[in-house]
Amino acid sequence: VSTQSTGGDYHMALSCIEHVQFKDKDMMALVPACQITANYYAGFAYLMIRKYGNTIQLYQHILGYMQRTKQFFQNRSFQADDINKKNEQMLALLAIASTFCPLRLDESVNIQIKEKQGDKVARIQHGDMAVYDDLFFSGCPKFLSPVVSENPTSPFGSSGPRGLQLQVFKAEVEQQRLIPTLRSFLKLYTSIPISKLAKFLDMHENEVRCCLMAFKHKKEVAKGDSADQTTMDIDFYVDKDMVHISDTKIARHYGDYYVQQVLKLKESNKLILGAALAPVVTTNTA
Repeated sequence: VSTQSTGGDYHMALSCIEHVQFKDKDMMALVPACQITANYYAGFAYLMIRKYGNTIQLYQHILGYMQRTKQFFQNRSFQADDINKKNEQMLALLAIASTFCPLRLDESVNIQIKEKQGDKVARIQHGDMAVYDDLFFSGCPKFLSPVVSENPTSPFGSSGPRGLQLQVFKAEVEQQRLIPTLRSFLKLYTSIPISKLAKFLDMHENEVRCCLMAFKHKKEVAKGDSADQTTMDIDFYVDKDMVHISDTKIARHYGDYYVQQVLKLKESNKLILGAALAPVVTTNTA
């Protein structure tokens, strides 16, 4: 997965780990450094194919795991530096992914992002698009060129494969540029005319329609296979010249969880009582 990711073939990278389960009890968890590295490259591949929900899901899991096992790596000095570097890289990439796909983050992970990347996230929220370059370079791996050329400026230009991947990433950033502003306006209304929205955005109505279609498309792609869709916070549809917005936050059913646990407890009690009341068979040895 690392070779394919550094070579820029992200779909092939993900196909290599298609049947790998990123769980603490998986065989890969027996080698923590391997588990962390695999999660890092898999999350980066998901980021580059625009499945930000999967990136967030993977990085939240592994960053929480690293937080719990920090003492273990501190006792292994030969791995500590590499693990700390991966932690910094994943926080930078997670800051990007959470900007494009605002899913709910665990509190511990959110605190780490604020400590390490809080200034850059604040600058993004104020419209500083150049910060994306800094976060990308902070989080991306060292890319490899799949071809060898005698000409240093070919085929990737003077900046090499890293510059090529940055161009691909910046193209996506440019497409996402207006979406956070559009989302903030849509959150304020249950319905709004396109003409009014165009005035807010200082755009032509046809451009607003295109932006709404892009938002709808990007939102669906960004979710990926992430199980937590509760914070894909708004949904909308366009009816002629009116945009209708609905709140898509799903209420969590805490009651169902407790009912299931109560039923499990009752079944366990029945098994325990049944074992306790079972007649004891004694054998007489004469």
